[in-house]
Amino acid sequence: MASQSNISSIANSFVITLFILSIHASSQAFSRPILTKDEHMLKKHEQWMALHGRVYKNAIEKDTRFKIFKENVKLIDAFNNNNGNGSDFKLGLNVFADLTNEEFWATYTGYKKKPTNIMSNLEAKPFRYGNFTAAPTSLDWRANRAVTSVKDQGECGCCWAFSAVAAMEGITMLKTGKLISLSEQELVDCDTSINEGCEGGFMDYAFQFIKRNGGLSPEANYPYEGEDGKCNSKKAGKKAAKITGYEDVPSNSEKALLQAVANQPVSVAIEGGGFMFRFYSGGVFTGSCGTELDHAVTAVGYGATSGGTKYWLLKNSWGTGWGENGYMRIQRDVSSKAGLCGLAMKASYPTA
Repeated sequence: MASQSNISSIANSFVITLFILSIHASSQAFSRPILTKDEHMLKKHEQWMALHGRVYKNAIEKDTRFKIFKENVKLIDAFNNNNGNGSDFKLGLNVFADLTNEEFWATYTGYKKKPTNIMSNLEAKPFRYGNFTAAPTSLDWRANRAVTSVKDQGECGCCWAFSAVAAMEGITMLKTGKLISLSEQELVDCDTSINEGCEGGFMDYAFQFIKRNGGLSPEANYPYEGEDGKCNSKKAGKKAAKITGYEDVPSNSEKALLQAVANQPVSVAIEGGGFMFRFYSGGVFTGSCGTELDHAVTAVGYGATSGGTKYWLLKNSWGTGWGENGYMRIQRDVSSKAGLCGLAMKASYPTA
């Protein structure tokens, strides 16, 4: 049997061991680096760079871009943490996070208003859907196989070409039963008498060109390059789809726009260069925007949430990393005649 003194000695040794271990653990904890807010943001920036394959030419450019990134993150977090002042949509980081608003607007939009001093060679026909009253309560042209996959215009301001092509892909499928991805690059390279490729354009003139051109080539024959190029007659030779013309939706009428979208995908001009629009990541967009039309998208449906909020379904051309996998739901039937972000001001669609 162990003596009292031995038991006491063992107990003391155990206590000393625990004391030494606690000191070691404390020293280890204190030795771990505590990241500052800027260090956390630097790490976030590095992760974002890796995700989007962003590489800067030198440390100066990286520092400049980091400062812009940090400011954008703060604004996004402030909006989301404040629940968007009661909004049910969210903002999120995407590929545009290291750009200023001015840089983003100049590079990723590209809608230009129709020049008033140029008379059209092909005037739009009267609005054919004015008496249409059979519109369903909701519609998604994706479910009807009239919408190709989301595309990405990249650093080329040719949203007008993507909008026009998406509308043409829709009417082609509805008329022929075939969904064919058509060539935006053919428009960028060849439709240059008024439209200006990566420097911007207007969907109505794209539709005029397509009619005069005898149609559009498939994207597989004339793939997208993301920059202005020379018109390649060999690539543009075989046409995959044709149209007979185009029609304008009566301006400032969401009712007329609904009548059109209920029948086919429609090209829509919108103010899309603002901060909230740029970083939209999901929900029904009800954000702040005006009516300075600077971007083009395609209305491919409409509906309402379970809570009763009505929305338009818009297909964008900023890749699947933006919005809801490349799409936006934006509030419908607002008090402004122009629609939210001016979406009811300048809409049109091709005829076939």
